[in-house]
Amino acid sequence: MPRLTLFTAALLASLLAGCGTPSQPLPMAVSAADALQIRGWVPDALKFQVGVAPVSGGQETSRWWGSKVSAEALKLALDDSLHAVGMIPLLPEPSPRFELQAELLELEQPQVPALGVTVGVAVRYTLVDKTGGHIVYQRRIASSEEARFSEAVVSPNERLRIANERALRANIALLLRDLVTLRP
Repeated sequence: MPRLTLFTAALLASLLAGCGTPSQPLPMAVSAADALQIRGWVPDALKFQVGVAPVSGGQETSRWWGSKVSAEALKLALDDSLHAVGMIPLLPEPSPRFELQAELLELEQPQVPALGVTVGVAVRYTLVDKTGGHIVYQRRIASSEEARFSEAVVSPNERLRIANERALRANIALLLRDLVTLRP
């Protein structure tokens, strides 16, 4: 009987490991400590003056395998991060002077997740001054992060999700560090 129980447990674990796990916006947003540090450097012209356009290039996670990043999850992470550093307006009116556009260009993941998983992402960010329609900032930012085997022993998809979220958090942090150097 113990052999049957062990087999059943192994079968259940393999079935659970096969389910897709989509990346979540909250872990992709910058940490509270980073936001607090960056907040003091935001130029006056950007304080409460940046709106986020719908993100392009994301991909929904398959319910059977893998972990992807949806455009909506990335937009929510950008909204949360910009709000945390004081760039998102507190009220919808008047509309913000600047619009941040983001396009997820690359999500490099291993075909078969191993013990440690490294994910690379590249996002093109464009900050547009809506009053004149000119581009204030444009850059392709690439970053990569890893998730170790010990962080999700049973599920390789969970390791992919963790690495996705970390790579995008690092990417957004680099964006914010760039934006605070602007003097529009």
